[in-house]
Amino acid sequence: MKAYIFPGQGAQFSGMGLNLYESSDAAKDLFHQANDILGFEISKIMFEGTAEELKETKVTQPAVFIHSTVLATVLDEKFQPDMVAGHSLGEFSGLVANKTLKFEDGLKLVYQRALAMQKACEITPSTMAAVLGLDDETVEKVCSQIPGIVVAANYNCPGQLVISGEIEAVEKACENLKEAGAKRALMLPVGGAFHSPLMEPAREELATAIENTTFNNPICPIYQNVTTKAVSLPDEIQQNLIAQLTAPVKWPQSIQQMIKDGATEFIEVGPGNVLQGLVKKIDRSVPTSKASL
Repeated sequence: MKAYIFPGQGAQFSGMGLNLYESSDAAKDLFHQANDILGFEISKIMFEGTAEELKETKVTQPAVFIHSTVLATVLDEKFQPDMVAGHSLGEFSGLVANKTLKFEDGLKLVYQRALAMQKACEITPSTMAAVLGLDDETVEKVCSQIPGIVVAANYNCPGQLVISGEIEAVEKACENLKEAGAKRALMLPVGGAFHSPLMEPAREELATAIENTTFNNPICPIYQNVTTKAVSLPDEIQQNLIAQLTAPVKWPQSIQQMIKDGATEFIEVGPGNVLQGLVKKIDRSVPTSKASL
């Protein structure tokens, strides 16, 4: 069974999507459509922008989404998913790929999500940190003992977890995690605490947009970050998507569940190859590859 997986924020690079634009009329149309929907030339930033320009949340999120969904569209008959999953933002790409959302609706939601998250970041000084070489339970326990808000945010693979919260609380957690035996506890260059309670204002804002968007019956189930189980009911997909902003990304649990449910191959669709690397660290026995034209 083919499992298609879609990357999140951080996979962007200058020149992303240019080969798609140049080799497919369908891709060209979607890039132009995206520019019209967003009201600025995101295609130009994707093809020619600096790393700094691409790092802005309001650019990064739609850029990664556009690259992933355009690629899935132009793969056409090659793209036959039995199941899909996306890492954080990638969940929206997966929902367009499995026909739950239309491209234009998915892009509007992603852009609203990016703006809402940016606003939430400005309310409270907050950040994230990568923790390497500790088991999940130890990280969770250390975070729970820190004054203020700091929580496990991204479960990426065994021994690699990202924490998220108020700056002082995250700094203190990093100190304590090193004392608890972490190989590294490294502050990340992000301006907000994604997948933490500090995203509540963004969750509320996005909930309204999601509830007012049409979600269709998918052609295959999506394994969502919040529950890690196969989901096919539009109402359930909507609720999980809303919850995702303040809940952790449970990536290893999702991948393990997909394997349990019959996944025999993981194909990454979109920029970069981060997810292939994570899948190999979760279960080396299942082959991984990169979708290409």
